Amino acid sequence: MGKFVINHTKTGFTFGLKAANGEMIATGGEVYSSLDAVKGGIKSVEANAPDAAVEDHTVEGYQNEKNPKFEIYSDKAGEFRFRLKAKNGQVIAVSEGYTSKANCKNGIESVKKNSVNAPVIEPDEQK
Repeated sequence: MGKFVINHTKTGFTFGLKAANGEMIATGGEVYSSLDAVKGGIKSVEANAPDAAVEDHTVEGYQNEKNPKFEIYSDKAGEFRFRLKAKNGQVIAVSEGYTSKANCKNGIESVKKNSVNAPVIEPDEQK
């Protein structure tokens, strides 16, 4: 089972989703102003990720999917990344860069699986 880890930064709160093996598989799409707000972002990932479609922007003439969805794209370094968009179109989670599209797709499947009922670890619980 995965877990959400909340971090306190100088400007607010962020979160990451770790897989059962401890690997970071996604991070929140923004810096949140409060602990309640970051928890809301986590709830949005939990609600949207499991059934989100996948839209592959690296394929010419790709099929537009309705939100919520994962978008696969290629970054400036030529690596594959994904972003998870909520029903309202807001980006709620992003990935690291992957060297292959297959690994990027595996990352999406990992987010879908690990975000369900994942415990939330708050900053004071990490010490």
